[in-house]
Amino acid sequence: MATVPDDDGIQRERQGAPAPRPRLVLAALTFVYVLNFLDRQLIGILAKPIQDALQVSDGQLGLIGGLYFAMFYCFIAIPVGWLADRSNRVTVLSLACAVWSGATLACGLAANYGQLVAARMLVGFGEAGGVPPSYAIITDTFPPGRRAGAFGIYNLGPAIGAALGVAFGAAIAQRFDWRMPFILIGGLGIVTALLVRLLVREPARGATDPVRTGMPHAKAPFWPTLRMFFANPVLMLAALGSGATQFVTYGLGNFAVLFLMRDKGMALGEVALWYALVLAIGMGGGMVLSGRVVDRMTRRSRSGYAVAPAVSLAVAMPFYVAFLWAPGWPLALLLLGVVMVFNYFYLSASVALVQEEVQPNQRVLSGALLLLVMNFIGLGLGPTWVGFASDWFKLHGQTDHLQAALFTLTPFYLIAIALFLWLARLLRDAHSNPPRSSA
Repeated sequence: MATVPDDDGIQRERQGAPAPRPRLVLAALTFVYVLNFLDRQLIGILAKPIQDALQVSDGQLGLIGGLYFAMFYCFIAIPVGWLADRSNRVTVLSLACAVWSGATLACGLAANYGQLVAARMLVGFGEAGGVPPSYAIITDTFPPGRRAGAFGIYNLGPAIGAALGVAFGAAIAQRFDWRMPFILIGGLGIVTALLVRLLVREPARGATDPVRTGMPHAKAPFWPTLRMFFANPVLMLAALGSGATQFVTYGLGNFAVLFLMRDKGMALGEVALWYALVLAIGMGGGMVLSGRVVDRMTRRSRSGYAVAPAVSLAVAMPFYVAFLWAPGWPLALLLLGVVMVFNYFYLSASVALVQEEVQPNQRVLSGALLLLVMNFIGLGLGPTWVGFASDWFKLHGQTDHLQAALFTLTPFYLIAIALFLWLARLLRDAHSNPPRSSA
């Protein structure tokens, strides 16, 4: 193995070789993430026709897209992460894609609310094995200094998935019914799972890391890794800041289409075109921009992992309030586009920070723990909160009850900003006062 001296003259070596064709690997993983997020967002995109067909309330809708889904998605990610850290991560990813795609197809066959809940829980079970292995594969494919940019491209998955879900999901539902998008996209996912297993090769763990000579990459023990994650203030602040941010993004995302149609007067055909464009340009642009900004900032200081999301959320918050107050859907969509650009800086920053903070053999499980914390808070509680708040305001005579519920997300911007500023201070202090090396 070739050795290279670091800045202190310490000899380091590369453990194994990075995966070949990194662009193909990144493209394949991103496409799987597109399907992952597309499947997840169909409930929110097709909320109105699902409500009409199955007679469900805003609160029940929030539970399907929030707590019921997250109970499986968040907690199953932990054993999946442990398994992937000790086995072939590409195989785990492929199997997970097949499971959630089959469950998505089952959503389209649900005859009542209970069957839809069961299918959505199974979607969460499958999707739990999608993102953590991908985080580790990307980290072992791209070296430091290029990872946040790679994660920025990978994190285009939610933007592309949501945009395609709106464009094709709404268009197909308008032409046929709300069931057909679930069936078609589920079938596509099953085919994709087979292709991923054939095309993507498993990279060596730590392949792109400069590590100390002789450092082993043994299988990481489960409980010590768990304790390490929750005892590390850097990892926990990144997870909690991301969770507070996702409380806003998922709370808004699961009800944005319903809000635009019910309160702003958009038709399903207009949603398929204009809302899809806003998602693609706003969220997608934010993902790419955030990766480049974070890579540039962190070359100067690791505090950039926290400063970038804190500043971006401070910019997004007033535009979010203006979006809710906008008198019609054209202005509301324009403001929402700005919100989406700045709402997602946290994702690439937090993922890259966590992956660099832990040992190579802890990356999948640590990524799963990051997802557990931030998705249980954001994905599990955000949509659930908005749905029940909307029902509560409606019960108490509020005319614009969904708008009022979405306003209650605003304080979570402030909580997220405070947590990321705290993390930035911690990273600056660690840089200014590095730990003394042992004799």
